[in-house]
Amino acid sequence: MARRQSVLSDNAETARAQILAAADNAIERFGVAKTTIDDVARETGVSRPTIYRYFRDRDSLITSLIEARARRLFDDTHAYVADRASFADQVVDGLLYLVDRGRRDPAIRLIVSPEHVDRGSALEGSSELAARLTFEMWAPLLAAARERDEIRAGITDAEICKWITLVELILVGRMDFGDPLGKTNRDLLTKLLLPGIVGDVATNVS
Repeated sequence: MARRQSVLSDNAETARAQILAAADNAIERFGVAKTTIDDVARETGVSRPTIYRYFRDRDSLITSLIEARARRLFDDTHAYVADRASFADQVVDGLLYLVDRGRRDPAIRLIVSPEHVDRGSALEGSSELAARLTFEMWAPLLAAARERDEIRAGITDAEICKWITLVELILVGRMDFGDPLGKTNRDLLTKLLLPGIVGDVATNVS
């Protein structure tokens, strides 16, 4: 197969974005476990050594890809919960939304559901990455909630995000959801997750 003509930008950040877009396409075709640096190079239209100029190894490339996909999902989630009246509603609806969509993404599943990942595609430092991305997702909503005095006293944003991360890992790891956004999961989060975060703040659970 003829190699495509390189279209990499001279700007390093733009070039990285182009490589990540190519990696996205390769993963859609081959899956995370089978996608190699050579596949990404062919998709980008450059040589393998060129990819290594921007990403030191396959793990760093996949990690950057996960971050990019996660941030797109965060933007969607923030828009999804923007009209919720309270942080309690935001965290329940937002977490279920993240779980529903994150469990469908093979790249994001590398960090949120490692027990279902092929050992050959396991990602080093996945737990730390999941925690960091969770904090990035919830920090702005927590800041606004604290201004509205909705968060329980005596707990930090880091502690709240660790708790949310643990719950998210459990929910995404479950493969038997009939309806991830349904009432059963919503009630569980309302009764068991929220009391440690928002206390007596009411939610719109029906």
